[in-house]
Amino acid sequence: MDDHPLVRAGLSTVINQEPDLYVCGEAGTAHDALDLVRHTQADIVIVDLTLPDGTGLDLVKRLAKLPGCPRLLVCSIHEEALFAERALAAGASGYIHKAEATTLVVTAIRKVLSGSSYLSENVTQTLLHQLSGRPAKDSKGSVENLTPRELQVFMLIGKCLSASKIGEQLHLSVKTIETHRAKIKRKLNLATSGELTRYAVQWVLEQH
Repeated sequence: MDDHPLVRAGLSTVINQEPDLYVCGEAGTAHDALDLVRHTQADIVIVDLTLPDGTGLDLVKRLAKLPGCPRLLVCSIHEEALFAERALAAGASGYIHKAEATTLVVTAIRKVLSGSSYLSENVTQTLLHQLSGRPAKDSKGSVENLTPRELQVFMLIGKCLSASKIGEQLHLSVKTIETHRAKIKRKLNLATSGELTRYAVQWVLEQH
């Protein structure tokens, strides 16, 4: 599930070259993805984190709740160190960065289908450091302190969406979104809504 047709086409080509793998469907939105999964017999779903009608983390959570849910593999341009753990917590079985997708997606798919989890070596080491209580090298700063929901709101702020539009996408009230905005500003040490918007826009641009 990716909002870029060229990305979907590229991954489909790589996957369909394998004699025992084939792509049974594609979708560019969360709505279409849910409908497709409900009407196919897919063994695994590859999900992007950036979708036009919501966030990939929300989609992963919703897919994970479906009866007989297929395995879920997140493939995204967003930084692994920040999003991989959140994707696993949402219900995914693996995370692969788009920069590595064409060369490693088949490996990731096979590992996830076997019942294991797939993460890059760097992310695995980061998580091991966290579990051992030692700080990981090159910590990325205060954005990591945001909760999964706050991070979703932050990303949508970075796409210049209003509180009402963010609420529509996340199925939350405007009041709840404003509460999240206030908490995000506090955690990021930002004084005004303008500073928050500029910071979020810059952060989103850097992810691409």
